[in-house]
Amino acid sequence: MASGFPGRELGYQVRLPIPARSEAGNGGLLKRSLTEMDRLQLQQQMQFQHALFLRSVKQRTLFDSPAPPHFSPPLPPADLSSGSSSSLISAKLTALGLARSREQSFAQQVTASGAESRPSAAVRDRLQELERRLLLDEEEGVGDVSTSGSAVTTAEWSEAMHQLITPPTPAKKPLSTSPTNSSSTTVSSSASCSPSSSSAAVAASSSRQMLLETAAAIADGNLETATANLAVLNRVANPRGDAEQRLTAVMVDALISRLKLPQAGSCSLPIAALCSADHFAATQMLYELSPCFKLGLITANLAILEATKEQPMIHILDFDVGQGGQYAVLLHALAERHRLRPTAGTPSLRITAVSDPTSPFTNNNSGGNLRAVGNRIEKLAERAGLAVRFNVVHLRAAELDASALGCEPGEALAVNLAFALSRVPDESVSPTNPRDELLRRVRALRPRVVALVEQEINTSTAAFAARFGEACAHYGALLDSLDATVARDSVQRARVEAGLARRALNSVANEGADRVERCEVFGKWRARMGMAGFDPVPLGPAVIEPVKARLASIRSNQGFTIREEAGGHSLGFGWKGRVLTVASSWR
Repeated sequence: MASGFPGRELGYQVRLPIPARSEAGNGGLLKRSLTEMDRLQLQQQMQFQHALFLRSVKQRTLFDSPAPPHFSPPLPPADLSSGSSSSLISAKLTALGLARSREQSFAQQVTASGAESRPSAAVRDRLQELERRLLLDEEEGVGDVSTSGSAVTTAEWSEAMHQLITPPTPAKKPLSTSPTNSSSTTVSSSASCSPSSSSAAVAASSSRQMLLETAAAIADGNLETATANLAVLNRVANPRGDAEQRLTAVMVDALISRLKLPQAGSCSLPIAALCSADHFAATQMLYELSPCFKLGLITANLAILEATKEQPMIHILDFDVGQGGQYAVLLHALAERHRLRPTAGTPSLRITAVSDPTSPFTNNNSGGNLRAVGNRIEKLAERAGLAVRFNVVHLRAAELDASALGCEPGEALAVNLAFALSRVPDESVSPTNPRDELLRRVRALRPRVVALVEQEINTSTAAFAARFGEACAHYGALLDSLDATVARDSVQRARVEAGLARRALNSVANEGADRVERCEVFGKWRARMGMAGFDPVPLGPAVIEPVKARLASIRSNQGFTIREEAGGHSLGFGWKGRVLTVASSWR
């Protein structure tokens, strides 16, 4: 490799340039006050030292040394603060030669091992400048020199020599493994580095960034880059590791499914998997284990209770009863309110589960028999001292009206849309736009309150790459938040995360009618509700204060946040600044 000295390589005959005499009338002295005798002695000294140095370089290299790889023995101590000019420069030249030797030996070693680390160009330029100032002495008008006899200060010399002699740290591989046509760049990680080094490089930097780059490559049709990146990401993915490793495992499966690769196995997930009893059980566990989901449902319950608190007859229309877990909390609150106000009388409660016969969730039994769910709710109410009637109706959005829903005069009507609307097709799926049609039909019923809870993520109309980025941020924060509430090796957590993986895969990998996970951010929900004729209802202290108290009662609540948005018309529940769910009330 080049030594840094102009016109020569280490290991060949060395010819040191002799500084020209000063033309000024200074008695024939050099600019650095060297006599002619000093100059001749210095030249002889340097030639002798470099001859010994070259022999040493030829006979001993880092490969012959028993020292470990990249080991550089320290330079011999030298006093640079005093002494004659000739001895100082000679000592620095010796150090310079030794540094060059180490640089060459290290370069040979990293070349043999395939690494790309070497001293930076800035350090080389600095060293050449020091050489020029020490040997060539070309600058004009140099004033007084330092007490050490050289215009090059000890600090400058020490800094440059330390940077050069210190063994360079091997450069990290770039996250992007995109193959290029340039012969000077690195090829993809799967071809140029071992699995362990690739995995370490990705883990040390950010697998999240590589995930985003892979999604962008898929969106651009660059399948070669995408498959190379996935090979690297698959080695750092770990469904039982930390939150980032778990996210990587989830999103790698989603990307493989998007590519429809044969390695995907069962990753080309049918919609039926999202409608299975196992998935609905996992969803119920998520509502229990994640404060962001649980507090959203509690907010919906409190908004319904607040809007119907003086009514003797309450009718709740529920468009996603699921397994009925939300009603265990609502019935308990209703019974407690009656206990505190016994003179108001026991309210009668009707719950109507609305099931769309055209929905895949209905066709796949909606995670369990709705009648069985109703039986459980009725038994819970009986134990709480309440009378509850549960009914099921199967209606499309266009068929919703008061008569078909069994609405009766004098009852306070409440509509529960907790985590329901995001699974109703919108205008991007069907020209009939069932989502907005359902909202218009509900508005025509003139309910006292509509409780809306949804995840804060756009997986409906966003393009693939943007949708993937949203999913990474949302599910990454959600997986991280689970560390605060449940052990990593918990069986429940494994089931919950399997359910989250199914959701993420559907929202990222599928298009058209096959993508049933179609969440929207609160701003879009607010626009839809407004176009349907709804007005926001402030949640008020009767809703907000109990929710905050409930969060405070959670033992490991650090990191969870509650944010009042839209002037108190909604509550956002999040983890470390990222809002995951939003609850709001409408009329």
